[in-house]
Amino acid sequence: MPLFDATATSEQVVEAFAPQVKGRIYVITGAGQPSIGSSMATALARASPEHILIASRTAAKVEPVLAAIREVNPSVKATFVQVDLSHHDSVRRAAKEILEATASKIDVLINSAGNMALKEYMVDKQGIEMQLSANHIGHFLLTNLLVPVISAAADANKKQGARIVNLCSLGYLISPFRFDDYNFSRGKTYDPWTGYGQAKTANILFTFGLAKRLKERGVTSFAAHPGSNLDTQLGSHLVMEDYNDIFEITKRNTGKDFVFDEPRFKTYAQIGATPLTAALDPDLAPKSPALLMNNQIAETAEHASNPEVADKLWKLSETLVGQEFNY
Repeated sequence: MPLFDATATSEQVVEAFAPQVKGRIYVITGAGQPSIGSSMATALARASPEHILIASRTAAKVEPVLAAIREVNPSVKATFVQVDLSHHDSVRRAAKEILEATASKIDVLINSAGNMALKEYMVDKQGIEMQLSANHIGHFLLTNLLVPVISAAADANKKQGARIVNLCSLGYLISPFRFDDYNFSRGKTYDPWTGYGQAKTANILFTFGLAKRLKERGVTSFAAHPGSNLDTQLGSHLVMEDYNDIFEITKRNTGKDFVFDEPRFKTYAQIGATPLTAALDPDLAPKSPALLMNNQIAETAEHASNPEVADKLWKLSETLVGQEFNY
């Protein structure tokens, strides 16, 4: 299979792995327009998947994406399920609707929704800090509620298996997971970038936790750093000067220097390529779990890949959602 570099586009990746797309069912979270998720959804449509289901918060932002999918390929079933990942009741309702809409078959789940560097300290409806909530805890609950049907899809197609991709960020290097104060002392110790770093570290630890538990079921799991893009809404509340704070905060949290990846920014056509490689490349399956950057496997820092830390986060996440998931 082809190896892509940082310049690859979503369309190139989908074209290369078209046999892995055709006839399969994809669930993508957070794919409102414009976003990384929407770029992936429209690119996937080119290779004739059976069904693309978008689980997102705002219907008005998803409707243009569904229309674009149908325009690219009218044969693709494209549906929307509303979900607020920061509200666990909403996640549980959405999971039931997703199971019904997909006839309990999901080949690939791409957890793309999230937020970044919220300037004000906020908590969700359960009292969990909002970046941790929307980026990790909501996805932890939704993913585990869908695992039985993802496992069933892997069992039905042992050659291809099934896959879970968690979008993360190089921002995970800003902070390890703060087990002693993950909720920032109710805001007293909060800063936006540490909150973001912790949440992105959680995405990768979750990826490693999933792989450990689901490998024998034929389900592989990858984390993907898509890169940065100024067209999406993720950082629309920030100005470029806000990013300068990352260097000092990373040094304080980890004792290490933060270095942005290259290219510093990707085009909208490129921003979905790495997570799509993570979702589609069949040669990656034996290498699960792994972190991908610029469409290739990257080294993962110890604080985000340590199996004991991953297990500790899994148990904390179960406590926060009030449900155990044993595989």
